[in-house]
Amino acid sequence: MTGTARPPRRSTYRHGDLRNALLAAGVDLARAGGPAAVVLRETTRRAGVAPNAAYRHFADRKALLQAVSAAAMAQLAIAMEAELANLPETTSAETAHARLRSVGVGYLRFAQAEPGLFRAAFSVPDDLHGAASADSAGRSGKTPFQLLGIALDELVATGVLPAAKRQGAEFLAWSSVHGLAMLLIDGPLRELEPAQRRVVEAQLLDMVDLGLR
Repeated sequence: MTGTARPPRRSTYRHGDLRNALLAAGVDLARAGGPAAVVLRETTRRAGVAPNAAYRHFADRKALLQAVSAAAMAQLAIAMEAELANLPETTSAETAHARLRSVGVGYLRFAQAEPGLFRAAFSVPDDLHGAASADSAGRSGKTPFQLLGIALDELVATGVLPAAKRQGAEFLAWSSVHGLAMLLIDGPLRELEPAQRRVVEAQLLDMVDLGLR
């Protein structure tokens, strides 16, 4: 018998759960190779189903990539939540500063630990409505953008950030931290040693905190 044998069918999903199996396969592909690696044929191969089966759940590759992007964004939110979980529940100016910093640390650490997923998270053109999508939320039900907004609101509530400077502060903080993340994974700063990376990260987060005030 000649020819390539069909891959064995996966037993990791039940009837009616093929969409999640395809999405999980897409996330695995993004983790290994970024958004360019997310293709329908390979996801169905990994799920052990015929290529046409994917079209019952995703109209095309763009739809699959959109779902993978949201799932990657949710993983980013979880990484940020993990950093926030290390802080006390108290309400004080000191804690508010620490929460903003933890949001940034979680963002930067995820980008470097999961560059494929980080690239995939921002690979699909979207608007700010997508940044608030439930599919992009972590375990708290908040997206990365919303977690940043909450941290900024706490700075206002504790008197650190003047209310007059609150509007649009998300965009300034987000652009600064995202820019560094991209330089660390795809730019010239990827050559920095781990200790140098930590210094640069700390300095940038200090600048964001001071700049907002």
